[in-house]
Amino acid sequence: MRDGSGARGGSGVRDGSGSRGVPAARTSSAAPSSPSSSPSPPPRPAIQRASVRGQILDALRAALVAGELAPGEVYSAPALGESFGVSATPVREAMQQLATEGAVEVVPNRGFRVVERGARELAELAEIRGLIEAPVMLRLARTLSVDDWEDLRPLAEETARAAAVGCRATYAEADRAFHRAILALAGNEQLVRIADDLHRRAQWPLGGSPTARARLELMADAAQHLALLDALSAQDLSAVDALLREHFVSM
Repeated sequence: MRDGSGARGGSGVRDGSGSRGVPAARTSSAAPSSPSSSPSPPPRPAIQRASVRGQILDALRAALVAGELAPGEVYSAPALGESFGVSATPVREAMQQLATEGAVEVVPNRGFRVVERGARELAELAEIRGLIEAPVMLRLARTLSVDDWEDLRPLAEETARAAAVGCRATYAEADRAFHRAILALAGNEQLVRIADDLHRRAQWPLGGSPTARARLELMADAAQHLALLDALSAQDLSAVDALLREHFVSM
């Protein structure tokens, strides 16, 4: 996927400029129907095309989390567009969004450089997340029932399955889904949006390919989700507090 190294396998995304465009309407050679013919079918709803930019943004985010886009490397929109099978425009727009999220930075006349994130920056993001999420979870632990928490168990179990596979991109999605579901119980949409943005930023890796150690770390993180859910269900506030401290510090 890197600039200058040739295109990698495409994702099948098309922006309308490739070979998979919407076929042109066929022109009938038959004579117009008479007024006495069967009535015309009701008008069809307008076709909603999927956002190519959104698909590319999701793919680039997954590539960042998986380490496929290497920190410090510069990637051009045309080269990435070729690898995805789209024009440079949706790629450039998606990269601009990633720049606002702090994942890449613009390099004039060259493209976008993946930001090299240090351990201190990731620790700071984890600390901020803890300051936002921990008080909310402790408050919810005092008020919600066991059934409320048990409804979230499938999400916690999904993080465990994703961790066992060892795919960082898959785990990242499952991880955020679990935390979003807990915070959504507070009924504050702005809280969920801000916390999820911070969570996403904290998931950009330091670089390098996945290792056995990284997989074990994902599995340990997922195990904390299950333990946290057990403590929340039991309204064990001291256990919840201890698990949250460990969870955010160990990220």
